[in-house]
Amino acid sequence: MNDIEEKLKLLPDKPGCYVMLDADENVIYVGKAKVLKNRVRQYFQAGPKNEKTLQLVANIADFKYIITNTEIDALSLENNLIKRFKPKYNILLKDDKQYPYLRVDLKEDFPTFTVVRKIRKDGAKYFGPFMGGVSVSDVLEIIYLCYNVRRCSGSMFKDKPKKECLNYHIKRCPAPCAGYIDAETYRRNVYQAIDFLNGNDNAAEKILTDKMNRYAYEEEYELAMSCRDKLRMLSRIKQKRITSMNRFINADIIGITGNGIYQVVTVLVTRSGRMQGAKYFTLETNMETDEEALAGFIMQYYREEAGVPDEIIINIECKDAVFIEQILRKQAGKLVSISTPKQGDRRELALMAEKNAVEYLEKSVNKIKHKDDMTVIACKKLQDILKLKSYPKRMECYDISHISGTDKVGSMVVFSDGEPDRDSYRRFRIKTVEGNNDFACLQEVLRRRLSKLGTDEEKHFPKPDLIIIDGGKGQLSSVKEIFDEMNCDIDLISLAKREEEIYTLFDEYPVALDHKDYVLKLLQRIRDEAHRFAITYHRTIRSKRMLSSALDSIEGIGEKRRKLLIKKFGTVEEIKRASVEELMQVESIGQRQAETIKKYFEEDN
Repeated sequence: MNDIEEKLKLLPDKPGCYVMLDADENVIYVGKAKVLKNRVRQYFQAGPKNEKTLQLVANIADFKYIITNTEIDALSLENNLIKRFKPKYNILLKDDKQYPYLRVDLKEDFPTFTVVRKIRKDGAKYFGPFMGGVSVSDVLEIIYLCYNVRRCSGSMFKDKPKKECLNYHIKRCPAPCAGYIDAETYRRNVYQAIDFLNGNDNAAEKILTDKMNRYAYEEEYELAMSCRDKLRMLSRIKQKRITSMNRFINADIIGITGNGIYQVVTVLVTRSGRMQGAKYFTLETNMETDEEALAGFIMQYYREEAGVPDEIIINIECKDAVFIEQILRKQAGKLVSISTPKQGDRRELALMAEKNAVEYLEKSVNKIKHKDDMTVIACKKLQDILKLKSYPKRMECYDISHISGTDKVGSMVVFSDGEPDRDSYRRFRIKTVEGNNDFACLQEVLRRRLSKLGTDEEKHFPKPDLIIIDGGKGQLSSVKEIFDEMNCDIDLISLAKREEEIYTLFDEYPVALDHKDYVLKLLQRIRDEAHRFAITYHRTIRSKRMLSSALDSIEGIGEKRRKLLIKKFGTVEEIKRASVEELMQVESIGQRQAETIKKYFEEDN
């Protein structure tokens, strides 16, 4: 503590970020300050503090700070450091349900609309998210029915025109791949579809009504019913319009509330003046005021360029709003406003978001407590029971999968504070092991993984606090050899399936826990996830090998075309079922090759 007191005296009166460290030099909290000297000293001065802040201060063994030129630089740096270190006492957003978007890339000669789950910084236009009972597939079908754009994906126009596919003959595609529509006319169709996604429903409603009546007159009742269903969907979309909002405005309405222990944020999503639905986030630290928590939430929530709306309406004042606006404007390349309305329709919307947050918090307290028992509290108990060197914030679990020594793969799954961190999962193709030898496979995987420590790659593969092996004493001993070889000081255990016993390096006998114990359930979750991930990868490798092998004997189908066919259809059965026209939709597969493939499988049968 004496060292900290000396460092406190040297703090500058400049803006910047501060980083709190525990006794193991783990980053446990990152904050920003307009004046570093004043902000950091507050943690160590007498005065009322909530429980979370007291826990933080009790665990601080050291701190560092970074001076920035401005407060806005400090805000941006804080966000980057939180993303990098994921400190346990900061607000860390868990991945919310990934709602679908529609994507269209206007740089293409003949753009098409596709469904995606992630927004990328690729220059394309994104529309969505689609939620609250609105089916993205129905919206996409409305676009196809009304605006005559192609349904196929991929590059279709690099070579000479191709033969039109079945969709053209049943009047469901204008066949740009065959040159039956020019780029200018086609682009007009695309812009009309974009106008529909921007909120202009009237043209689509008229087109669908006319089609429905025509199909009914021609006694094409199935097609008429399809149009009727799309009109019903269109009606539901129109009912979501907020009359006080311009149809061209995309806005998020954010409400935050807390109960002294937990905080909840609700985001009401409006796009093109329509209420799409709500997202809910539980902030599992209450160290910060609602204002500070809201600023941190906004900075983490809007990570993608295209995901930033034109307007953000919040229910409480936020002194960092001006700085956040500047950061988001630069990030999104457009004007973004953050406002706290005092009256009018926007104030009513902000109060609606706040009311939703209050209701969600009341219903979720027990669920949140149960989640803590299953994750963070279980991690703390695990440390105590197994006498681990440090709190197992980052746990990695490894498993091997193969069939009789073929298509051998390894998996690495990562849990952070007791929850899956799927972005950190890794897969390994076994390269050096011959035959059926799980021990050698584990050794290869761990040697490759541990070799990244102490190198430039460690920022992508941070050092874990605990490594878990799926298996018993034999698997543990084989990995211990690699630990000794590489002078590794990470805690290591294994979990055997049959009796669910935990093997450690410090005791000859396994540790047996009650099967209802949350600690054992935590270890079972990460073990089962490693097993699932390994099996999934093994099946993918095996099916691709078998499919590639099945295509080897087809004349004129080389490695490149085999890969494209595998990517498009996935299985041999799907390729067998495909028509000549569908096969021709694969890049570099012309009519002659498609007919050869079809003939090969017909003769094979």
